[in-house]
Amino acid sequence: MSAPGTAPLRVALVGYGPAGSFFHAPLIAAAPGLVLDTIVTGNSERRAQAAGEHPGVAFAATADELWARAGGLDLVVLASPNRTHVPLATAALQAGLPVVVDKPLAATAAEARELAALAEQRELLLTVFQNRRWDSDFLTLRALLERRELGEVHRFESRFERWRPQPKGGWRESGDPAEIGGLLYDLGSHLVDQALTLFGPARMVYAESDVRRPGAAADDDDFIAITHADGVRSHLWMSATASRLGPRFRVLGSTGGYVSYGLDSQEAALREGLRPGEGAVWGAEPESAWGTAGTDENVRPVPSLPGDYPAFYAAVETALREGTPPPVTALEAAAAIAVIEAARESAGTGRSVIL
Repeated sequence: MSAPGTAPLRVALVGYGPAGSFFHAPLIAAAPGLVLDTIVTGNSERRAQAAGEHPGVAFAATADELWARAGGLDLVVLASPNRTHVPLATAALQAGLPVVVDKPLAATAAEARELAALAEQRELLLTVFQNRRWDSDFLTLRALLERRELGEVHRFESRFERWRPQPKGGWRESGDPAEIGGLLYDLGSHLVDQALTLFGPARMVYAESDVRRPGAAADDDDFIAITHADGVRSHLWMSATASRLGPRFRVLGSTGGYVSYGLDSQEAALREGLRPGEGAVWGAEPESAWGTAGTDENVRPVPSLPGDYPAFYAAVETALREGTPPPVTALEAAAAIAVIEAARESAGTGRSVIL
């Protein structure tokens, strides 16, 4: 949090679709040390929506308008379609502006590393919005692992599954590779990032990827198996065709396991118009949503830590003001993208890929 009397950092948000309107704008507005200065959208309906939700915000039709007045801004947040992430992040850094990019940072690990090098050269912050690191269940599991309450973990199972038998259309479900759509890049970006954050670098990747729904053009049912350098195996499922949902997490260790069901409640709360700092403890989960730990003979409920999406932008502010590391580094994002690239190769060949 910024010191009293410190001017808030001025933030420009590029894009006001679901990512911009439901996630970034509310979290920026709720951060005491940040102010939402400008929203970039050429869509008149979205402008009207944004003006109602964020009175006093300025608008720009294109991101190019931001580079012309970079000196009046402190941060640019890219919540635009995936295909724009690399060119817009490059332009922002070249204009001298720190950047937050929604996941995925890029289509390839090589592009992500090039962006990381440019940010380092320009001595500017570049971070990626991997908000699922601040999910309630992930924070709870991470605390369990830090306390070694499961012993030596040998398998980590993680799922983001949905039942959407009819494609919704749009660029996320486009078969055009330039759009960087499909579930491997969408939900897979979260699942892989969580696995690498918990268990470290990947050594080998095996994957299966399918297009299941009639009329769909991009992958909508995927599985990734990661063998980590330390020997832990991560099994990750992402699907739009799951008519029966599996556990969100199942973690098996030498002395016990952890199982949880359901999704963190923060996304639903943001979509309903709720905001951090309003009402009950933000991100708190009811006892009915808690996971359990132990063995089948001796199982116990594990109280869920509150989810904390606001922590991302709090860490961004601290990094900008004090020079601390960003909450997610571009090289961490590159490592996750390398796993996704390996998964695509594995799914195409039927063979495991060594990293």
